[in-house]
Amino acid sequence: MNDLIGAWTWLTTAAHWQGEKGVGNRLGEHLYYSGVCLAIASLVALPLALWLGHLGKGGTLAVNISNVGRAVPTLAVLILLSLTPLGAHEGVPTLIALVLFAVPPLLTNAYLGMREVDRPVVEAARGMGMSGWQVFRRVELPLAQPLLMTGLRTAGVQVVATATLAAMAGEGGLGRIITAGFGLSDTPQVIAGAFLVALLAVLVEGVLVMVTRLTAPDRGVAGAARGRAAGPPGGGLR
Repeated sequence: MNDLIGAWTWLTTAAHWQGEKGVGNRLGEHLYYSGVCLAIASLVALPLALWLGHLGKGGTLAVNISNVGRAVPTLAVLILLSLTPLGAHEGVPTLIALVLFAVPPLLTNAYLGMREVDRPVVEAARGMGMSGWQVFRRVELPLAQPLLMTGLRTAGVQVVATATLAAMAGEGGLGRIITAGFGLSDTPQVIAGAFLVALLAVLVEGVLVMVTRLTAPDRGVAGAARGRAAGPPGGGLR
């Protein structure tokens, strides 16, 4: 209980929020690493997954890439990259390691979202005279959006939590508060740093949920294609 009270005292001390080593600066570093790597991972994974899902090919490739990405220890990659010439460039090892960590959920969910679109719906859209691009943009993508955004939320939360490891390689972020606490044998500071990381992950999850709802695409065309695929009302056996 004393450690929890000490953590609250640490968090409410104004001096801990100011300066280069303050919470404000560490939070900015953490958000920078997380945001940039999530954007890069999205640019790498989503076009590939959506394209393969649209073609109906490459499922094994997508799964294998995801499995390899999950099997790679992020901390080990981060430390190894820090020992290479890339380690001379501040932040680069962290960004690469986090991108590799963020790709699997993005790739898997986007691909599965595309493949779970009912094929009769796609064929009905083609029967309505749509081109391949129109089918992708107006039918497949809207119907795949829930799983796609699930992958984005998963990757976002994982990256925010894992970016804490950047401190292990001597880089910035909220993890530096935790490592500094260990170095000083200051348990309240360690608890405060862990709380900040957990709170940020929850906030990121909430923001991405709101973004999912606000950016939900119009499913009018997709719904029309689905209705056509189902056939006219009363068209069953009599």
